[in-house]
Amino acid sequence: MNRFLPINYDDVKKRGWDEVDFVYVSGDAYVDHPSFGASIITRVLESHGFRIGFLAQPDWHSKEAFMRFSRPKYGFLVSSGNIDSMVAHYTVAKKRRSTDAYSPGGKAGLRPDRAVIVYCNRIREAYGDIPIIIGGLEASLRRFAHYDYWDNKIRRSILFDSQANLLIYGMGENQITEIADRLRNGEPVSSIRDVRGTCYVCDATETPLYGAECPSFENVCASKREYAVACRIQQDEQDHIRGKLIKQKHGKKMLVQNPPMPPLTTEELDRVYALPYVRTYHPSYEKDGGVPGIDEVRFSIAHNRGCFGACNFCSIAFHQGRFVTCRSHESVIEEVKKLSELPDFKGYIHDIGGPTANFRLPSCEKQLKAGLCKGKKCLAPKPCPALVADHSDYLSLLRKVRNLPKVKKVFIRSGIRYDYMLKDESDEFFRELVRYHVSGQLKVAPEHCSAAVLDKMGKPHIEAYIEFSKKYFELSKSNNKQQYLVPYLMSSHPGSTLDDAIELALFLKKRSIRPEQVQDFYPTPGTISTCMFYTGLDPYTMKEVYVAKLPQEKAMQRALLQYYDPSKREIIEKALKKAGRLDLIGNGEKCLIKPFSGGRYSSNKTSHKQSYGGYNGKNRKKR
Repeated sequence: MNRFLPINYDDVKKRGWDEVDFVYVSGDAYVDHPSFGASIITRVLESHGFRIGFLAQPDWHSKEAFMRFSRPKYGFLVSSGNIDSMVAHYTVAKKRRSTDAYSPGGKAGLRPDRAVIVYCNRIREAYGDIPIIIGGLEASLRRFAHYDYWDNKIRRSILFDSQANLLIYGMGENQITEIADRLRNGEPVSSIRDVRGTCYVCDATETPLYGAECPSFENVCASKREYAVACRIQQDEQDHIRGKLIKQKHGKKMLVQNPPMPPLTTEELDRVYALPYVRTYHPSYEKDGGVPGIDEVRFSIAHNRGCFGACNFCSIAFHQGRFVTCRSHESVIEEVKKLSELPDFKGYIHDIGGPTANFRLPSCEKQLKAGLCKGKKCLAPKPCPALVADHSDYLSLLRKVRNLPKVKKVFIRSGIRYDYMLKDESDEFFRELVRYHVSGQLKVAPEHCSAAVLDKMGKPHIEAYIEFSKKYFELSKSNNKQQYLVPYLMSSHPGSTLDDAIELALFLKKRSIRPEQVQDFYPTPGTISTCMFYTGLDPYTMKEVYVAKLPQEKAMQRALLQYYDPSKREIIEKALKKAGRLDLIGNGEKCLIKPFSGGRYSSNKTSHKQSYGGYNGKNRKKR
């Protein structure tokens, strides 16, 4: 029977143990579900014979909470949880969030800011030089000297401030099992310096002589150009086939990143997802109403990893990598069968997806031997001629799942790369997506309409979205379905000027798209877009990039995307005046806002003509 890992020493004794081998410390509540990285890592270790204690959201104000299991035999494993603790706590406007989906009852404040650093320092207080291994998104994306949006400065690699011994970056199953086995065999943690997918710190005199060296912490603090150079090196070597070891000096110490660990094979992924997850939150949270974060994923299945789409504002490429791997059909079907036996299963699989739902193959055959191309994208600004676009395997999987006895409907709610779909010579997947797998609305991410902005985002140009949306609505109509597209849109991304925001507003108005929510660009660690935001440079061209940083201009760009909202009329008027676009204030069909009653504005520019085509699709609320 599935059961949770011990959460205190009483649980340890009930299992007949005297001690645990590792204590896993998480900034999230304890949810034993494969959508939670902490659950995967602890179950993988358990399957290798290790005894794990799970310490969720400990009180960080003193060391005592970190001594709940007594001293573990081999060490501590530390993560902030499923997302960066600063993103969990603050909006893009740096305002404190009032809820936390990964905490009991959605309550905020149960983890500290910079959770990995705080937890590790408390562990050092409690147990001195005990081995500490950090991982998860917060550690992975902060492994080099990085721009921190909340401090508005460059911070050192998180290895220094956390005082951890090793940092695991990426998806860490193979890294943690190798490290744990070597610790069990008596090897000191200080000598474990050759595991792929890990970082460590050494004296400068012990620096490996091979690999690539990026500008030092001191240099990237002093020069934004040097920061951009470092960013490009770090991004370019994030490939498990051709990636090199990377070095970055911090004072008299050297941060060393070993080359990436190869992604799990299909067989390895199948074993990971077959582990005995309980698939819900720990019962101790029932009194709080549970953990909201489970709701979206409880009946969802991840069938793949990696994303060769590699949008510049997304951290997936720097964390999971661009190489796509996937689970077998048998593994996914077995998981669906387990879900169908749960008492609250209603017959609906909410998602069979991943970073990008419709990727089950590498983007081309060349990368199998040579790795993914350095400095190039598979899909942007246009699909690479070598791209292999084939949905037949994914379509076969979906057909098998939706034909299972207890399954009524299978939805796809992860992101769909519509540009990849359009390159598939067969439209069979497109037709069945519309007919069987859309729950009334489909999320897609055009993000913008300006070619200049989309180039900085690493996204396809808007013509691909127009072509996709036209066919989507035609297919919906032919199936007698009233279905909608939910286009995700982003304001104030590096490269976006006020004129670009106005262009996007006109594009939306022409198509009667009224987004109820808009995402302002959020500069999170480890992305190319964040590098552009901080430096004002494109790290791949070293040319200057316009960046909207003043709160007033960011608010203007965001408001323009909701041109129809009367509450935003005043700020939109200010934006149009600033851009010299008084021609868009009036009663004309192309105007964005109407003049005040009795007021009239004369245009100081010629009419701003649009040349976009496409279906006038209605938009619903973006979640």
